[in-house]
Amino acid sequence: MAAPPAFVPPTRVLHGPGPSEVAPSVLRALAAPTIGHLDPAFLGLLDAVRSMLRQVIGTENELTLPMSGTGSLGMETCIDNLVEPGDRVLVGIHGVFGQRLAEVARRAGGEVTVVEGEWGRALDVEQVRKVAAGARFKLLCVVHAETSTGALTPLPPFRALADELGALLLVDCVTSLGGVPVEMDAVGADAIYAGTQKCLSCPPGLAPVSFSPRARAALDARKHKVQSWYADLSLIAQYFGGERLYHHTAPINMLYGLHEALRLVLEEGLEARYARHRTQSAALAVGLEAMGLKLAVPAAERLPPLTLVEIPQGIDDGRVRKRLLDEHNIEIGGGLGKFKGRAWRIGLMGESCQPERVTGVLSALRSVLEAEGFRATKTR
Repeated sequence: MAAPPAFVPPTRVLHGPGPSEVAPSVLRALAAPTIGHLDPAFLGLLDAVRSMLRQVIGTENELTLPMSGTGSLGMETCIDNLVEPGDRVLVGIHGVFGQRLAEVARRAGGEVTVVEGEWGRALDVEQVRKVAAGARFKLLCVVHAETSTGALTPLPPFRALADELGALLLVDCVTSLGGVPVEMDAVGADAIYAGTQKCLSCPPGLAPVSFSPRARAALDARKHKVQSWYADLSLIAQYFGGERLYHHTAPINMLYGLHEALRLVLEEGLEARYARHRTQSAALAVGLEAMGLKLAVPAAERLPPLTLVEIPQGIDDGRVRKRLLDEHNIEIGGGLGKFKGRAWRIGLMGESCQPERVTGVLSALRSVLEAEGFRATKTR
């Protein structure tokens, strides 16, 4: 049987909830020659990646490293290393990814209490405090940037609540890292995880995680082994640390790509990068509302890299997204959970967050919606 032809992917304009566009220099880095995962040159690259991650995360934590897997592995890594059977875990849910946190904590043996917040809104610390009712918890879990809704939750109030409850603070930063400030040490988070394919504009496949000294002490004090050998940070840290003990074969070329992606973030400057995301997100919001479309998340609680747009009555979700892809080569995301079929998610992340991209997606969406029978508001 003859071999199939080589796969040649189409070139898309990525404005979904991830992955985002990848910079040409990152693609070139991915294509560099592979070397061994214990090669001195590669170990030097790992040290540089960890140093740059600390700058982007806003931490001095020694236990900061990229896990070999997607953002979901970052979630499992944090939960599996911090939760033992019987530990009490409090999870704020205001979207799909809070639900996943609760499920992962249950699978780790945690006794999970959930707080059901409003989808499309920031998590309400007073609601969480009321449900907690002054009880003691091992872990308080908060989604900083809820990818399913585009809501951004301020973290400092949850640090104060975690202190009241005697809890470590775990934060999902998958769609915020590199697009909005995380400032882990300043807000007092004890563990965070993220993904590379959102605002860092690197392909999916790595999950940055960081543990504070308190979280590391909790890991060291465990009574049971971490349930996942692959995600056991007490083992992996020995490969990233001075011992350089073999754990698994690192995804070498992906780490080349992350090195270049982080370098680009720092070359631009964090404050400039955050300002770019705020500015372009605001321009997108103005353009969408000028068309007569409604944004589901209040302006003060919106996540700049991801905008949730309500689907007008009588407009078919799948048809619009298919036409955008077929006719304009633009990808946007559908809704998840309670917003499935009710909203679109438009991403402006990293390389995808540019003025010309905002203009392009607005023009294409207007064209498709009008062809589908929606009478867009006329703008000057």
